[in-house]
Amino acid sequence: MSMRGYFDKKYYPEFERSWDDKLFRQFILERIKPEFSVLDLGAGAGIVPEMDFSGRAARLCGLDPDPRVETNPYLDEAKIGLGEDIPWPDGSFDLVFADNVLEHLADPDRVFAEVARVLKPGGRFLFKTPNRSHYMPLIARMTPLSFHRFYNRMRGRASEDTFHTHYRANTPADVTAIGKRVGLGKPDIRLIEGRPEYLRMMAATYVFGIAYERLVNRVDALERFRILLMGSLEKN
Repeated sequence: MSMRGYFDKKYYPEFERSWDDKLFRQFILERIKPEFSVLDLGAGAGIVPEMDFSGRAARLCGLDPDPRVETNPYLDEAKIGLGEDIPWPDGSFDLVFADNVLEHLADPDRVFAEVARVLKPGGRFLFKTPNRSHYMPLIARMTPLSFHRFYNRMRGRASEDTFHTHYRANTPADVTAIGKRVGLGKPDIRLIEGRPEYLRMMAATYVFGIAYERLVNRVDALERFRILLMGSLEKN
């Protein structure tokens, strides 16, 4: 057994591949309804099976600047475009969700305002994104995109699925403040630390990741340093 396999089995036996997407899927399933119109903001090519909500809503739409969105098998309707200019009329959706999208937004105020516009009154915006206060985004901001693509290839992820990051809406305070400015309130935000995915490639880094995870989960005062920022905002 490899050292990574040993650490996985000993310290994280309950964690599966894409555990964070599984958590977010459950978060969405608890809020989606069969009669809903839903927008997947940043739907991409449909490479994340956990974001397949076929049969869970009346209408599933997706938006992404990547033309591959048009081949996304999870969607009833797909459009190529940006979150800064969502190409649907006001009040089109009961629910909008974004899986690992907020970190890529250059102008989050404009995107959040567009989300608020296309939501029906009382509609919800659900999101999962890295927390900027965690070490992973700190490293990401200090390294070029070429390094991220190389590293993700080593982790088994295609380079074309690695994009520029800005981290301008990536703390609870950021999300709450931006939401308030554009009419999205009632923040329900949680911070989660799990298996240290980005440090599992080498034993030495994995040991650091385990120690970090144990510390931030054990000490409540260190909650703000957990990796996963997941939550919802509601249109006023």
